[in-house]
Amino acid sequence: MKNWTTKNGYKIYQVLSLRSNAFLIEAGEYKILVDTGRKTAFRKLLKNLSILDCTSIDYLILTHTHYDHCQNAFSLKELFNCKIVASMFESDFAMTGYTPVPKGTIAPARIISALGRILGDKIAGYHSFNVDIIVGEHLDLKDKGLNINVIHTPGHSPGSLSIIIEKEIAIVGDTLFGVLTDSIFPPFADDIPLMKKSWKILLDSGCNLFLPGHGREIKRTRLGDFLT
Repeated sequence: MKNWTTKNGYKIYQVLSLRSNAFLIEAGEYKILVDTGRKTAFRKLLKNLSILDCTSIDYLILTHTHYDHCQNAFSLKELFNCKIVASMFESDFAMTGYTPVPKGTIAPARIISALGRILGDKIAGYHSFNVDIIVGEHLDLKDKGLNINVIHTPGHSPGSLSIIIEKEIAIVGDTLFGVLTDSIFPPFADDIPLMKKSWKILLDSGCNLFLPGHGREIKRTRLGDFLT
């Protein structure tokens, strides 16, 4: 299982990969899960958490509420009684069980997006859930003794969030795309100019490594190349 460690010993484990990534952060006494993958990955997610002897989750942070990132949120809440953290701009979507499919940024994705918007929650729905902690522009966990910040990085979706861990590693959802070798550009995004502004915010965070919702890790130099 791929993992990273910050200088002060925070551990980040990639507990889901392939179709959608999910990450477990172990920071002091706290365990924080970031994203949940699709419902078809639920058993694999639980198996990987078990391998890590993870029997409790304090917080489930959703980088956004598209179905492939939050489809197991309701089940995880029932199982672990964790507090769900999501953006104020998407908490209403969570209560309805459907977040609109974003616009396509390339021709094939535009076709998929149009189809997805027609079919709606039939293909992109999820079990509705309530958000316990609603994030505006920023949520600082220093009151928990954690050097972790959750920041608003919109563009892919209205409420996309990124998790800044000790200003070293950021978990960024679909604000960056790690599947292609020659691009970090997501195939779907509601607001491209706003997303590029979020790239600058991520670069200014000081992090050297970015963990996307799909694909491989992205180094700071690579992100910088797309901003010059």
